[in-house]
Amino acid sequence: MKEEKEFFPASSVAWTDGGAGITQRVLSQDADGTLTRLARWAPGTTSGTEVIRHEYVEEVYLLEGSLTDLTLEQTFHPGDYACRPPGMPHGPYRTTDGCTMLEIRYSAR
Repeated sequence: MKEEKEFFPASSVAWTDGGAGITQRVLSQDADGTLTRLARWAPGTTSGTEVIRHEYVEEVYLLEGSLTDLTLEQTFHPGDYACRPPGMPHGPYRTTDGCTMLEIRYSAR
């Protein structure tokens, strides 16, 4: 279970390297992979060339910028939201202008 936290400024959490052009502010997490973070993709970042599937539930809310799903050939903008159950195919993604998103991951069990 994630650690208990009352309201605090997200800006008090440092941006860290999330790999592959992504920086992140991890707001809460657990050893089992449960995670809540702000993820900032630099302009030109891609998620790779393969469709993505994972074993956890993932919720994503775009806050800034735009994100293009290369399979769907559709671009998403601030205010767009996704909820992906385990195994749901999505992506790959690219951002031309960069984007920031709120991402929440948790077990389906």
